[in-house]
Amino acid sequence: MTSAALPVWGLPVATARRRNQWTVAERPANERELVLAAQRGQSTAFSELVRMHERRAYAVARAIVINHEDAEDAVQDGFLHAYRALDRFLPDQAFGAWLHRIVANAALDITRRRKVRDADELPETVASPFRDPAEGSELRSRLRAALETLPARQRSVIVLHDVEGFKHSEIGKILSIPEGTARSDLHYARSQLRAILGEVRKSL
Repeated sequence: MTSAALPVWGLPVATARRRNQWTVAERPANERELVLAAQRGQSTAFSELVRMHERRAYAVARAIVINHEDAEDAVQDGFLHAYRALDRFLPDQAFGAWLHRIVANAALDITRRRKVRDADELPETVASPFRDPAEGSELRSRLRAALETLPARQRSVIVLHDVEGFKHSEIGKILSIPEGTARSDLHYARSQLRAILGEVRKSL
């Protein structure tokens, strides 16, 4: 999934940009103005929102589904849903938080549909701007395997908090759980990983 692939909306990207292109003076100065422009039907504005949020949205999806291909599908589905629901978004809200909830729901839907998936399904030779260069290492593989032993929600919480840096309150909103539940899930996930990785260290 790339930003160029997303905001087609029935038009080639180049055509959409020609029809909705703004001058330098007209370019929205902030995210709220971009949202308002997108709500008026300017595809270029939504393209810009995609570029601003796609990496963090991918991180949210990947925390939930683990699998790279499924994470990209979740981001694609999430952005499509967000675009279609854009008229219902209130511009005074935080667009990123709203989008992350949509992407998280898309990722959770994929998780429910695909209970068992091979995390290494894609060949390592497939290029991706998001693929971690260390992903093929022994430690990365073992850590991923350890994460996959956790319940989906606990796994999501620990990755969102410890890897992506989301706050407990943000995680609660993204996953639609109380902040206290996010805290307890994080404690549980860390305890489980310490136990599992402690055994891994002994075997290395």
